[in-house]
Amino acid sequence: MKKLIVLLSIILVATTGCSIKKLDNSDIGKNIKTLLSEKVNLHNVYFDGYKYYVPKGLKFVNKEEYNALLTDRKENKYYLYVDVISYYHKVKNTYEEDDKAHYSKLLNYNKKNGYIQINEYQDKYFIQFVFNYAKIEAFVQKRDLTDSINNICYILRSIKYNDKILESLIGDNILSYQEENYSLFDTKVEDDFLDVVEKYNPGYNKDLEDEKIQLE
Repeated sequence: MKKLIVLLSIILVATTGCSIKKLDNSDIGKNIKTLLSEKVNLHNVYFDGYKYYVPKGLKFVNKEEYNALLTDRKENKYYLYVDVISYYHKVKNTYEEDDKAHYSKLLNYNKKNGYIQINEYQDKYFIQFVFNYAKIEAFVQKRDLTDSINNICYILRSIKYNDKILESLIGDNILSYQEENYSLFDTKVEDDFLDVVEKYNPGYNKDLEDEKIQLE
């Protein structure tokens, strides 16, 4: 029986391309380091010029060339943007850690870099996570923060670009792509944070206003 268990473990590691590591339910920094340090070769979503892996438990609401909206089992939403333009031009990471944020950290693993910034608002967290020239934003309940960060790590670490395809796509259309004005490293939250809340939770602002009226 012991030999069978060992054999199954070896097969699992060989087929997944990574070792099994226990994640911490309370330490997101430790989990980020563990997950982003692993070298993986898992993909189940394919587009022209890049591919990535979506872990079990997440599903697509909609997806386009460089954008996707996903939800998890707890109905938290994840907005993914893959910035092939920044990758193509090897744009430098200009992020500076913010000591006013709930959590802010520069990331550099396996020759890939990025950052994570988390801002707290009432009972929720707004996550901005950039890694490997892609960005995921999410607005989640406090109790779901760790699981959400883990899910984001699984996706962002798996993104793999095809240079030859991107050269043909972007190289032939360089003028149209020069109009791209999305800043991957811009973490500025709108002046009214409720605008952000409304973006991720339609109707949330109205609920707050209703509560305010009742209190008055």
